[in-house]
Amino acid sequence: MKATSSSKTNPAPGRIFQVAILVVLAAVLVLGGTPPVALVAGMAFALLIGHPFAHWNPKATKWLLQTCVVLLGFGMDLPVVLRLGVHGSLFAAVTIGITLAVGLWLGRKLHLDRNTSTLISAGTAICGGSAIAAVSSVIGAAEAEIAVSIGTVFLLNAIALYVFPPIGHWLHLSPTQFGLWAGVAIHDISSVVGAGLSYGRDALNTATAVKLSRTLWIAPVTLAIAFAWGRRARAGAEGAAPKQKAKIAIPWFIGLFLLASLLRSGWPAVAAWSPVISAVARRGMILVLFLIGTSLSLRTLRTVGWRTVTVGLTLWGLISVGSLAAILMLDLAA
Repeated sequence: MKATSSSKTNPAPGRIFQVAILVVLAAVLVLGGTPPVALVAGMAFALLIGHPFAHWNPKATKWLLQTCVVLLGFGMDLPVVLRLGVHGSLFAAVTIGITLAVGLWLGRKLHLDRNTSTLISAGTAICGGSAIAAVSSVIGAAEAEIAVSIGTVFLLNAIALYVFPPIGHWLHLSPTQFGLWAGVAIHDISSVVGAGLSYGRDALNTATAVKLSRTLWIAPVTLAIAFAWGRRARAGAEGAAPKQKAKIAIPWFIGLFLLASLLRSGWPAVAAWSPVISAVARRGMILVLFLIGTSLSLRTLRTVGWRTVTVGLTLWGLISVGSLAAILMLDLAA
């Protein structure tokens, strides 16, 4: 009886092994890893060993990501951040509108359910998982629809982290051009920062500023979708989501990012520490990418069908090629 009681209170050897490998991998990657290696290490860990704290991973990743983004603000001048945001606002509006319209049209053509096509379109147009979470709350999306959408975006983000920097070097993109392209065409801010890290500090700063300005579109786009779904419900349209009151997620951490940039621009004491703070943020983003990789599971892979992949790839190709062509032809990064 004592042995049985002891076995219940002591951690299983397998769990201790998982925790030990998790800690060692995280430490090694933070000290000397690169964004692509961190993401692959996380995926391999999840699929081969298993995450011992899988239920805590999403919340921990979210808070660590937002903290690192705020810390990155200490390495950027506020005038530069505002200039990049204003400079790309019209570009953002056009690309977001086109992506949403094409995504809904393509979803209908492929007979993909409207909720899933809307979630994938919003995730591609704005900022990946954050946009999907916000929009899902106002359209009454089911858990399976959210899982399929996030799984599709996850896979495309992983690909982008690897293919964007080589393409940028092949096309001889300047750091500013690459940062603008990555900020527009890559879904999640984690992969945007990872790609920027791989291309250089100037590319990182540009990509981060552009992506954060794009993230601000979560609120107006979600409100517009909520209004459209509400009209469908009131009109009794078939398949419309029930009318509901939903809380729209506002990316408040962007305000802290701007405050950090303001302090760096106006306070010499903060500016003196900005290289150290920025270095900590960049290493922290490596850990974020590792944790994002550990969120992969066989269940996530199984939920992604060919229709969702087709819609996701088509939209991603549209925004990637279209934005790159615009940057090169119109010299938008000037």
